[in-house]
Amino acid sequence: MSIVGLVDAGGANLGSVRFALERLGVDVRMVRAAGDLDGVQRVILPGVGAAAAGMARLHAQGLVQPLRELQVPLMGICLGMQLLYERSEEGGVDCLGLLPGVVRRLHPAVGIRVPHMGWNKLLALRPSPLLDGVPPGASTYFVHSYAAPVTADTVAACHHGGLFTAVVQRGALCGAQFHPERSAGPGARILRNFIETDFQ
Repeated sequence: MSIVGLVDAGGANLGSVRFALERLGVDVRMVRAAGDLDGVQRVILPGVGAAAAGMARLHAQGLVQPLRELQVPLMGICLGMQLLYERSEEGGVDCLGLLPGVVRRLHPAVGIRVPHMGWNKLLALRPSPLLDGVPPGASTYFVHSYAAPVTADTVAACHHGGLFTAVVQRGALCGAQFHPERSAGPGARILRNFIETDFQ
């Protein structure tokens, strides 16, 4: 059975992500220090809240450099995905720098509320094992005010006052801006795909 390291980044979604993984038959290990990463086959970085607070917690736990040097597949969820990028406008904080790009605030407009909260459709932009078995136009559940730009690493985008990255993959580095643990069948399938895919 795969051991998935679940980083305790202080997010309120930690418990629900753990339950979602356990429903998939995964052995979950909580990661609160670098030594907890030893022997895991996958790592998931969840998170909600502000980028500066999330990075401060990772620094305090001594996890920033170990995550940057990780040799197993890594998936960020919601704020955790944003922390994979170089920098966030939210607090002007340097992030993990594993993906190129700056996370920027969504812009409210007529009919466009920020935070972006609720179900929205995924727009697949390129093939990825993360989307295997996910129906075209599937909806997932979002709660966020900041978002990553669409780049060559974007697997699927979403539209809310403009396009932003909803699913990202560069090699074994993956991310979901939405909450897969709250996104019913499509979310569970994306989590399973991350756990079961051979990214080599």
